[in-house]
Amino acid sequence: MDSKYINHYNSFCLSLAALSKATTRDLQDSFVISGTVQKFTLTFDISWKVMKDIVVKYYKISDFASGSPRECLRTAASVSLISDDNWMNMLTLRNNLTHDYNGSLAESSVHTILDVYLPLFNAFKIKAAEFVNIE
Repeated sequence: MDSKYINHYNSFCLSLAALSKATTRDLQDSFVISGTVQKFTLTFDISWKVMKDIVVKYYKISDFASGSPRECLRTAASVSLISDDNWMNMLTLRNNLTHDYNGSLAESSVHTILDVYLPLFNAFKIKAAEFVNIE
């Protein structure tokens, strides 16, 4: 795999590791909540870029809007890189969190991020790792 993919993948893994630390923190603390949300957003954004890299390079699919997370998720699901509709829910949450100025959505979503979306990120990490060793 080329260095761009490996850099995206490594960044994804680092961001995911940082997000995972939130599981051992006080989720009542507003600073922890905001950090968790920020790491979630970053992890999500890097994950779909890793998906795009895999889809284009290994599945030779380039006829989708590669700058669109939604299209990338649909294409990644079509080749079984991801298997859950919760990825679209993740995208919606990520988009909504950018407009959560008072933190109420962050507070109500932090457990969903850690209980539902973190395992999906971990499953994708394992799947994406298969492509690191190809070639």
